Amino acid sequence: MKLRSAEEFVSEILKGNRLALAKAITLIESERAEDQKVSSGILKELIPRSGASIRLGITGVPGAGKSTFIEALGCHLTDNNHNVAVLAIDPSSTISGGSLLADKTRMEKLSVSPRAFIRPSPSSSHLGGVARKTRETMILCEAAGFDVVLLETVGVGQSEIAAASMVDFFLVLMLPNAGDEIQGIKKGVIELADAIIINKADGNNVEKALMAREIYKNALLILTPASLDWRPPVLTCSALEGRGMDEIWKTVVDHQVLFKKTGELLRKRREQDISWMWSLLEGHLRCYIFSMPSVKKAADDAKKAVLDGVLTPDAAAVQILNTIIKAIGPA
Repeated sequence: MKLRSAEEFVSEILKGNRLALAKAITLIESERAEDQKVSSGILKELIPRSGASIRLGITGVPGAGKSTFIEALGCHLTDNNHNVAVLAIDPSSTISGGSLLADKTRMEKLSVSPRAFIRPSPSSSHLGGVARKTRETMILCEAAGFDVVLLETVGVGQSEIAAASMVDFFLVLMLPNAGDEIQGIKKGVIELADAIIINKADGNNVEKALMAREIYKNALLILTPASLDWRPPVLTCSALEGRGMDEIWKTVVDHQVLFKKTGELLRKRREQDISWMWSLLEGHLRCYIFSMPSVKKAADDAKKAVLDGVLTPDAAAVQILNTIIKAIGPA
């Protein structure tokens, strides 16, 4: 299939064509000017046709079994006639810039389901453990008919705020050994959670998982909830055995129904659109400014001066800023 124009991509995506969807996402992730022009046209047509899905963000401590959990939940959803898009963000190497992009091998059962679409994308060191074009990718998946979008982030950290700002429901996956984990987990991440899930509640870990659930319940009592209408529950599950998925999904749906009723879901998504607007503006400004020859040269010169120890980072930043002001001209 050789698609060229935005109109051709839009037509095929609305038909649910997976190949066209994958190619359109690649265009959106591209930094080439010609690709950006086509992807902009695709988004313009598809944004009004998006937004009907449940957007679920999933993060967790290292070793919590995010991929196993996502596959278990995804299979539960596809078995119940949901169309599921998984946006699995792989960590990019800060040295080589490469990423593993191995999610399809980690989710073997889900990847062969005709109701599932798995898109691994490199985080490219982007804050929040999410890819730079995650919001746009979600829109394309929704327009293609996926009624559930699962966003897997790189891991737990303060920057997970970026991921939480893109979804309706933010789920934090934890391990049964809560006594150790609760010391290391950042308070900010727990405050973002709409639910905490204790995974690996199987075998000898069942009792530990129940104890961990009580510890996290008590921890949540001293935190101010993000919404006055919702108190984040703490649930247990075994992704390996596929247990607990019913209750977890019911919790997500109950949250969606409540927030639609109170109008909080619409308000939340509008606020996310504003956040997206500022993020796009920042990106466009950066590209515009550093495409100016004088600014690019000033940035290169300043970088060399800092590396040589001739300029402090603060002085170098001011030097670049002055060049930008001159290049743009008086207001």
